Amino acid sequence: MAIRRIVKFGDSVLEKECRKVEKFDKKLHQLLDDMKETLADANGAGLAAPQVGILRSVCVVDVGEGPIELVNPEIIATEGEQNGAEGCLSYPGEYGLVKRPMKVTVRAQDRDGNWFEKTGEALCARAFCHEIDHLHGVLFTSHVSRMLTPEELENGVIEDEE
Repeated sequence: MAIRRIVKFGDSVLEKECRKVEKFDKKLHQLLDDMKETLADANGAGLAAPQVGILRSVCVVDVGEGPIELVNPEIIATEGEQNGAEGCLSYPGEYGLVKRPMKVTVRAQDRDGNWFEKTGEALCARAFCHEIDHLHGVLFTSHVSRMLTPEELENGVIEDEE
């Protein structure tokens, strides 16, 4: 396993559509293992393959209950709504208010190609949406109602004008 360099905003790889994974081999397993280690090292909630420079439909989400590997994921159901602070490992130190579903069900493949469904709520739902967006070249900033100021982040005062 290895910690990979996280691509920062401005790199065009972040705005490209990823290709579906068709080979479930050692190379994919290595990518997933490296992504989990990179995510843990960066103390993030999720990491998509384009964030480490790989245009494949792969992401890892870990909101404190252990890592969830998603290969070729798609959102198949959403429910409710949440509006809160969201950041991105490719935008270090920047956060904005983003509206996302409160509950999200994804259909994906595991590292061996087996299909499964997983439902996440609150932060997990937000992370599923955020990481799957990355796989389509969509950045969280395109969903932001407004960016948060350093003072709001420091004081924990995060309110929306809606």
